[in-house]
Amino acid sequence: MLDITITFVAAIICIALFLNLWRLLQGPTLSDRILALDTMYINAIALILLYGISSSSALYFEAALLIAMLGFVSTAALCKYLLRGDIIE
Repeated sequence: MLDITITFVAAIICIALFLNLWRLLQGPTLSDRILALDTMYINAIALILLYGISSSSALYFEAALLIAMLGFVSTAALCKYLLRGDIIE
C-alpha cells in the first residue's frame, strides 16, 4: 500500500514540477519566475524525500536538507538582486 501511495504522490509532484517549469519559462514577470524556481526547489526536495522513504536510506534526507539550504540562499539572493540591483552592499 505504501508503494502505491509513494508512486501516486511522486507522479503528482512530477506534474507540479512540469507546471512550475512552464511558469519559469513563460512567466510574465521576473518575480513570477523567481517564485516558480523556489517552488521547483520545494518539489525537488519532496521527490528526494519520497525516494528516501521508498529506499529506506537516510542519505537522501541529508541531500534534501542541503538542497533546501541552497534553495533558500539562492532565492534570497535573487530577491535582493531584484529589489536593489546588487547582492553585496
